[in-house]
Amino acid sequence: MNVGNEHSRSYWMNETPVIQSSPLGQDDQCDVVIVGAGIAGLSTAYELARCGRSVVVIDRGEIGTGMTARTTAHLATELDDFYSELIRVRDEDEARIFHDSQVAAVNRIEAICRDEDIDCDFRRLDGFLIPTDNGPISDLQEEFEACRKIGAEVEWADRAPVPGLDTGRCLRFPNQGRFHPTRYLAGLARAILSRGGRIYSNTAYVDHDDNEDGVRIKTEAGPSIRAKAAVFATNSPVNASVAIHTRQIPDRTYVIAARVPKGSVPDVLLWDTYEAYHYVRIQEVDGGHDLLIVGGEDHRSGEVDDADQRFARLAEWTRKRYPMFGDVEFSWSGQVLEPADFMPYSGRSPGSDNVYLHTGDSGQGITNGVAGSLAIAALILGEGSRFADVLDPGRKSLTSTTSLAELARGQAGVIANFTEYVRPGEVKSVDELEPGEGAIMRDGLHKIAVYKGTDGAITRRSAVCTHVGCIVHWNSFEKCWDCPCHGSQFAPNGDVLNGPAVNSLAAVDDSDCHEKPGGHASTVESA
Repeated sequence: MNVGNEHSRSYWMNETPVIQSSPLGQDDQCDVVIVGAGIAGLSTAYELARCGRSVVVIDRGEIGTGMTARTTAHLATELDDFYSELIRVRDEDEARIFHDSQVAAVNRIEAICRDEDIDCDFRRLDGFLIPTDNGPISDLQEEFEACRKIGAEVEWADRAPVPGLDTGRCLRFPNQGRFHPTRYLAGLARAILSRGGRIYSNTAYVDHDDNEDGVRIKTEAGPSIRAKAAVFATNSPVNASVAIHTRQIPDRTYVIAARVPKGSVPDVLLWDTYEAYHYVRIQEVDGGHDLLIVGGEDHRSGEVDDADQRFARLAEWTRKRYPMFGDVEFSWSGQVLEPADFMPYSGRSPGSDNVYLHTGDSGQGITNGVAGSLAIAALILGEGSRFADVLDPGRKSLTSTTSLAELARGQAGVIANFTEYVRPGEVKSVDELEPGEGAIMRDGLHKIAVYKGTDGAITRRSAVCTHVGCIVHWNSFEKCWDCPCHGSQFAPNGDVLNGPAVNSLAAVDDSDCHEKPGGHASTVESA
């Protein structure tokens, strides 16, 4: 299982191409094993396979159904957190190199589509950054000047091509891009397999050994994989020390999509300066229509449960600007990891010579994932990488007051979560739950995650996340348990959907609600 088993399905998941794979059935060995088959994992595997390395890719769920399938697939060299902020946090030189990594990522996707004949609707187009309603133009002026300093292509436009609203002056970023992400992943997988790579689905990582001889990956079903090096590309890294997790925040983001008449909405990318910013693109769907895809309304994962309100606000924002936006056809959500200094962590895992990781994609998971693959592949191949130092997971501590405040905000959420151990439960009885819903109950000293199935069956699990012990919260839209501390997600029965947790929520003894060590997460009691 992975996040593909959550309740919502994105447009991309609705037509995910079949990628031939099966679970790992016996021990295997290779040069490099990659854990995670999203954009970062498959891109890294592709770069290594084309250079003659033997690669094995494993994923907890079906291939191509993870967080990459929940993105909106903007291929942007514009920075959603602003280059002006990045310069303040790091400096102009690092901001320039990071921007170049994003340009390289879009260029690399374009080249791979051409070289591997991947039909994924790749297209170059303009991107526009517009102010919020009645927002100050000073933010755009500052960003324009920052982009000019680092050599990013940008120019002023009198207005963005938004049919229903005069946006006023805005910034235009040429040579951005968009594509169909799951078709692209399928093309990458075919290219990897054609070069002798092996891809295993429904194969969950649980642990690894790392020494001077290499790495051994242990899987939940028993078989292991020996390799000279391992790469963890699992959205939030399942291998990493707490030091990485304390430097990023899990945020949930929301997306709606509806058909619009063909050509009624210009084919551009659009972003605004709202804090939980909006982002817009189209996707060709048939001869008479395009699909208008709009995202935003972000919040920290697990801290609120009001998806209906957020979708309603998204629809209201969209219809004001795009009056032709019809009935919402697709609604989905995804999770992004927001790094404290606005750049992903891609490179050697701190303290290891043989283990690498990629995480911290922020709102630019496609370009960051590909940029990370270029840096990691170069390090494994022993080649130079201009991006490696900037993206290094072990890069020096932050000094900017801006980024330190972001770091403190993230850890304040963790501290607040631990106070939930002494708070009352959300409900006192399972009778308060509607079918298909979950909530936290207190039973003595224990917090219990209780789910009532649509058939009335009750599932009780420990509410303690198996990563570092935070209390999980019910996500009524995706029908899963979210951990607000570091982004782990669990199915209603407690099975892991998304890391960094690798173990299911513990079973509880119905007689005294003590956790059963090693209990399996599928235990269900009758209501």
